[in-house]
Amino acid sequence: MEHKISRKRHIAKTITWRVIASGTTFILALIFFRDDPHAAEKATGIAIAETIIKMVFYYFHERAWYNYNFGVKHNRESNE
Repeated sequence: MEHKISRKRHIAKTITWRVIASGTTFILALIFFRDDPHAAEKATGIAIAETIIKMVFYYFHERAWYNYNFGVKHNRESNE
């Protein structure tokens, strides 16, 4: 049985992961800049920049793994 995985799935996984990861980055940046009166603005800028850059990287990383069969076992039905 062969499964076809759409690019939409990869995009959805990319977006949902980035929400989690960027939220974490935002919180960490707030902590690092906590004594700065512009901490929220700086944390937001960092979170937005890393979201865009890392979503692009993750998408191509996911597509590369999808196209590479490392660790994938295929079940082949016998016609006997």
